[in-house]
Amino acid sequence: MTARKTLVVLLVLASVSACGIIKPSEDRLLFDGKSFKAKAKPVDKKASPTDFTVVVKGASASLDGAREAGRHEGTKFCVQNFGSSRIDWKVGPDTEPQNLRISDDQLTFAGKCQRP
Repeated sequence: MTARKTLVVLLVLASVSACGIIKPSEDRLLFDGKSFKAKAKPVDKKASPTDFTVVVKGASASLDGAREAGRHEGTKFCVQNFGSSRIDWKVGPDTEPQNLRISDDQLTFAGKCQRP
């Protein structure tokens, strides 16, 4: 019986510790009615910390939505790291569709945060 109680306690602890890891769908930002996974990261933190890329997954669901998700992620990156929402996009949300970088259903932007 002791092993069974221990197992139950461990399962309860595991389920409680997972609270907050999974974001409820009502808390997700939607772009063009869809949720996108987007990640911004610096190209080279040491050489040029203001240069970054944004990768948006699932671009085929809505190109307009993916563009706005990328804009949001890029803006968030620049505000958090440099205190400004100004971005000089090399390839960004306002780039002509034929010039966008889309590969394996992933949209990739490149930009440079402008310091305040």
